[in-house]
Parts: sequence; structure tokens; C-alpha cells
Amino acid sequence: MLMSTIKRCAWIAFLALMFTGCATRSPYEDASDPLEPVNRVIYKFNDGLDRLVLKPVAQGYHNYVPATARTGVRNFFQNAYEPLTIVNQALQGKPREALGDSMRFGFNTIFGVFGVMDVATGWGLEMHKEDFGQTFAVWGFGEGWYLMLPLLGPSNVRDTAGLWPDYAFDPVPYLTSDTVEQYSLYGLLLISRRADLLSASKVLDSGSVDAYLQVREAYRQKRWYDIHDGNPPEPDFFDDELFED
Repeated sequence: MLMSTIKRCAWIAFLALMFTGCATRSPYEDASDPLEPVNRVIYKFNDGLDRLVLKPVAQGYHNYVPATARTGVRNFFQNAYEPLTIVNQALQGKPREALGDSMRFGFNTIFGVFGVMDVATGWGLEMHKEDFGQTFAVWGFGEGWYLMLPLLGPSNVRDTAGLWPDYAFDPVPYLTSDTVEQYSLYGLLLISRRADLLSASKVLDSGSVDAYLQVREAYRQKRWYDIHDGNPPEPDFFDDELFED
């Protein structure tokens, strides 16, 4: 137990050293990708697994499960992960948003049958999504190296460090203690999320440029957008810092 704790602390310290002190980089700057050869191998593995298993299952789910049912599944999981957003809103100094999403979570859980129906949006309570990677960015930590994680996909050092506290607020273990049921819920969540990305994968497959670079830059742009709550600052193309080597 002691050794496990020491190893975990050492790994956290290693990750912290890789992104502490790094300036927050905008997607207009070049990515820090010194592990690109390794990342590309992992990307090919993930892509092969997706084409062989995940994408066909997601297509079947999209084609044969009624849209109403798919929406209910999506709403259920969005509601279940709402407490993670609320905690991170509080940590980011957004009390108004945290209060609004707390109300949203309560209304959808009670009146929306555990979130299957999204009644709160119709009542003017907009959905938000926050995680610890975004919180670390708000606290001033840079993204660090770009990483391609096995099975999990694109990330960076900052977001990877945020996965551990994210998992602490994972709702699935609180919904059921049965291992089979937990894996079933995770499987349904994975298929639902992959089905939502089918149109995006069509765009990626039809692209003529390097798919790895497309995924990397799309991920960085999305995270920049998420960190700034959908309103990122406009790039200053006259700022020499954007063009420094």
C-alpha cells in the first residue's frame, strides 16, 4: 500500500514537472509534440481498433436504436456527470454557473426521470461541461506535451493529470456496485459517444491531409474553446510571440 502511494505521488510529480511553468499555448501556436513517433504508433492502434470494433458497433447503434432512445441515453449520462462539472465550476471561481448547474442537475434528476429527459434546458438552464483539465488550465497550467493515449485517444500532459480527479467523481461506481453492470454502463456510454462522432469521422476519412495532424489540431482547438467557455480570445497575428521558434 505504501509503495503504491509512493509510486502514485512520484508519477504525479513527474507529470507536474512536465507542465508546471509552461505557458498556456493557443492552438495558433505549434503543438509541443516531442513524442510524435510514439504518439503516431498509438494513434494507428486506436484507429485500427476503432475501425474494427467501435465504429461498426456505433453505426449499428445509430441505425437500429430509435433516435428518442439514443437521446435518452445521451441525456442520462450527461446528467450523471453533471456533478463533475459543478465541482470544477466551483474550483474555477464560477459560483453562478455552479448554482445554475446544481439546479439543472436537480430538476433533470427529479422531473426528467434521472436525467433521461432534459427538462432543464427548456426552463432556461443551459448545459455546461467542465473537467479538471480545464480547471488546471484556468489555474494557469500549460498544456505540456501532446499525448495520444491508448484507447482514450488525444490528450496532453495537463489533461492526463486531470483524469485522476475526474475518475474520483465518476458516477458509474455510485450507480451500481455490480461489476458486470458497471462495464455494461461504460460500454453503453462509449457506444453512445462514438455514435455522436460518426459524422466527424466521415470528415476525417475524406480528408487529404495527415489524419494524425488533423486529430491533434482539432483536439487542441476544441480544448482551447472549452477552456474559454466557447468564447476564446481572438488571435493577435501581430504578436511576435505567436511566431517565436
